[in-house]
Amino acid sequence: MQSLVDTPKVAYFSMEIALESSVPTYAGGLGVLAGDTLRSGADLGVPMLGVTLLHRKGYFEQRLDGQGNQTELPATWHPEDVLEPTKARTSVTIEGRKVKLRAWRYVIRGIGGHTVPVYLLDTALAENSPYDQTLTDFLYGGDHHYRLCQEVILGIGGIQMLDALGHSHLEIYHMNEGHAAFISLALLEKQLADRALSSVTEEDRQGLRRKCIFTTHTPVPAGHDQFQKDLVQQVLGPERTTALEGADCFTDGTLNMTYVALKYSHYINGVAMHHAEISRGMFPNYPIRAITNGVHAVTWTCPAFRELYDRHFPEWRRDNLYLRYAIGIPLVEIKAAHAAAKRALFEEIKKKNGSRLEESVMTIGFARRATAYKRANLLFTDLDHLRRIADRVGPFQIVLGGKAHFRDEPGKATIRRVFEAAALLKDKIKIVYVENYDILWGQFITSGVDLWLNTPQRPYEASGTSGMKAALNGVPSLSVPDGWWFEGHVEGVTGWDIGQEEVSESSAQEVADLYNKLEHIVLPMFYGRPDAYTGVMRSTIALNGSFFNTQRMVSQYLLNAFREEPALTAPQVLVELLRPEKAMPGQSNKTSS
Repeated sequence: MQSLVDTPKVAYFSMEIALESSVPTYAGGLGVLAGDTLRSGADLGVPMLGVTLLHRKGYFEQRLDGQGNQTELPATWHPEDVLEPTKARTSVTIEGRKVKLRAWRYVIRGIGGHTVPVYLLDTALAENSPYDQTLTDFLYGGDHHYRLCQEVILGIGGIQMLDALGHSHLEIYHMNEGHAAFISLALLEKQLADRALSSVTEEDRQGLRRKCIFTTHTPVPAGHDQFQKDLVQQVLGPERTTALEGADCFTDGTLNMTYVALKYSHYINGVAMHHAEISRGMFPNYPIRAITNGVHAVTWTCPAFRELYDRHFPEWRRDNLYLRYAIGIPLVEIKAAHAAAKRALFEEIKKKNGSRLEESVMTIGFARRATAYKRANLLFTDLDHLRRIADRVGPFQIVLGGKAHFRDEPGKATIRRVFEAAALLKDKIKIVYVENYDILWGQFITSGVDLWLNTPQRPYEASGTSGMKAALNGVPSLSVPDGWWFEGHVEGVTGWDIGQEEVSESSAQEVADLYNKLEHIVLPMFYGRPDAYTGVMRSTIALNGSFFNTQRMVSQYLLNAFREEPALTAPQVLVELLRPEKAMPGQSNKTSS
């Protein structure tokens, strides 16, 4: 299949984008979603590009001692080994001084050969001061001043860099979370040309809104980036600060980046149906729609299941809906593919830390960003009860992973509590915590365990995507009803619920329900009715794998968001966005893995 587009028309801005494991420019789900979005854009031939920061020292390398104490080291990687340097240069004004920018290019190649370039902005140039050279070093590092400077570089510097690169005819600018909201200022200044920001009219603002869309990922007010006015004025200068004030982006002297994005976007969406409902309650004056997240199917499907799907319905790689036909795959073939995935995980764990896990034993997986609301330690609330379950019903073992942000002390404490539980349970239940969880470990764990556990504190899970990755590999979920699981849960068919849909102030009922499901439903089925359990695995692929993918998600953005008037029909969108191929100038031959 040849590319159906000419030049990029959609610019996708994200503070983090997961490109591959050797490029540590991501911290967790937000970055993985961004990378998966661009991969599916390339598969679908969407005329788009990505913009992020280089993060020369990455997020961090995680080290854990025997008690689960986390220490952080800079991630070591060499951009020149993976990325293509561009000749483009520009500058952005920060605190009244010019900070020079360069861009590196990474090219994602889709299944049909269409390419999506990703530009990574870099301030490590000799012309900059020593401090300014560090501004694109650490993802989510530094203090509020450092973060604000980074968001200026991403938003304002990103727009200026696209002009320097020759991408001056873009039609849609997609802000993936509020970190990129300053693109609105840069686009407004560009639109006004020689006019001052003080002259902006509502007509000017409306013209800008037609170009911008915003995806919000955070279901609680405290999670949105906010900066005090005096800091904003120091970094941005008085004219830009006054323009933001004039658009009512400040509340009680604080700039809320989410308000900047909301006020300058014609299309706003949450990342799951339930999250959109919560967001409309938080921001009642804005029409927040829902486009539920997904994951890139080919990336997150393990080799054994890729081979299985290729044999039964090879169309699945270009049309993920074909995963629906997994319902017809013989159970014996599902079992064989899963056994291969489980073996691969256990071999990797043995190679990593010498731990030996039993292939015949039920294995529970829990791996995601280590922060308190994810509640990695909820399973370990009553260790005696866990021992009784293992004695009465059958053995089980647990594989966990996840990094805590270096300032997140409650998250770090959660890891320590998991290690404490592992030490106390070692005579009965084997527990392995994987150090330095990343894309590669995510691929191994989500495909190699028998059950995916998800226990967020409601309503803090906007969407979550780890369970979607597991579903592509036939791994059912045992999950608290939050985020995507409201849509993906069919009791006993795609997995099992924990607790009631009504949010309780106490976790006691959730713990009781978690143990009850393990003891009386999940483990008895796994050991006593293995064909029934494999049937749940198969229906998980057919129902959830076929829907919760970024191919479906990006298609929804095409139909509903990447337009000035979102209500166009599918044929109209395709005619407008997918045009006959013309060579895209200046692209490299580097591809994603």
